[in-house]
Amino acid sequence: MAQKHRPHRHAAQPDGAAPGSRDRPSLPGTGRKTHGRSRHKSRGRKLRYVAWGALGLVLATGGGLAYAWQHLDGNIASTDLDAALGGDRPAAQRGGAQNILLLGSDSRAGTHGAYGSGVAGARADTAMVLHVDKSHRKASVVSIPRDTLVERPACPKSGGGSAPGARQAMFNSSYAVGGPACTVKTVEQMSGLRMDHYLEVDFKGFRKLVDELGGVDLTTRTAIKDHNSGLSLTAGKHRLDGEQSLALVRTRHGVGDGSDLGRIQLQQAFVKALIHRAHAVDPLGDPAQSYALADTATKSIRTDSELASAGKLLGLAKDLDGISPERTRMLTLPVTYDARDAGRVLPLDKASDQVWTALRHDRPVPADATSSSVGDQGKTPLSSGGRA
Repeated sequence: MAQKHRPHRHAAQPDGAAPGSRDRPSLPGTGRKTHGRSRHKSRGRKLRYVAWGALGLVLATGGGLAYAWQHLDGNIASTDLDAALGGDRPAAQRGGAQNILLLGSDSRAGTHGAYGSGVAGARADTAMVLHVDKSHRKASVVSIPRDTLVERPACPKSGGGSAPGARQAMFNSSYAVGGPACTVKTVEQMSGLRMDHYLEVDFKGFRKLVDELGGVDLTTRTAIKDHNSGLSLTAGKHRLDGEQSLALVRTRHGVGDGSDLGRIQLQQAFVKALIHRAHAVDPLGDPAQSYALADTATKSIRTDSELASAGKLLGLAKDLDGISPERTRMLTLPVTYDARDAGRVLPLDKASDQVWTALRHDRPVPADATSSSVGDQGKTPLSSGGRA
């Protein structure tokens, strides 16, 4: 059930303590004396700026994870990437830069068939490469269209054995063939970037997390109606609950040219709305809500084994503390329509290489890298942060 909307901020308490925090253990590293306003502001930034796309909700509950992480570690499912992929991987970046693959799958596990109906197996419905620069003050997010035709490498299957590689395979088939490890391997082959971590969220958990946050505010410039996802919004301001938010990030037929490219624009706009919502909600101010958010988050995600604890997720949230939306470049992998199948797209080799080369060298993606792409074109029907 959705929580009631809460005030934007609790008043600062003596010594900077959040309301209701007197009997809770301190966050690691916060034992030092700090002015109340600056500590509360820092916590707010941490909760606001670590959320990207569907997976952002997981890290938006970082404060709650600190509250009872010993009870939450058992919730987190994980994959040992090193064991699954072996040593044939790109070298890790130097200087502190990080690459994290964010996944949202259309697996029907736990959904009683409500989502992904008619789909055999799971697919990587949402895939974003989050590159954090060595200063941990700037980031780039590259969305990979699920309909992109790629050279898929041979991958180990989760149940044993291996799946052969394939040319001109849809990108999202990598998840169906070999789960998250195969998707990581496919992205690493495409980009030459080593994925330090991956985070995946399921549909059921995504929906529940949005409801527990009290919904997400956004404004639609035009009406959006998609019979396939079930989304129907008039032009104007809305507060979307979990079901509507899930329909929004899955919508493709009601926007743009009906391809996955229009959906990616919706997802990127939803990121901004989500950040605004995380700004307005302070899980540290309500222990019960903190625990509920953290419990739902840790039950809803799968990570690599190196990240599979609530404490490490909190550490990642701290690492991303200083990254603001204004310091984040969001783009779609440069692609063009496949002349043989309008429902598929092909990477633009030169432009895609510009993107990946920039990230490998921890540099900003050149502004002209996406100029010839059919992605990131046109105006999204959404604007973020509208008050319902």
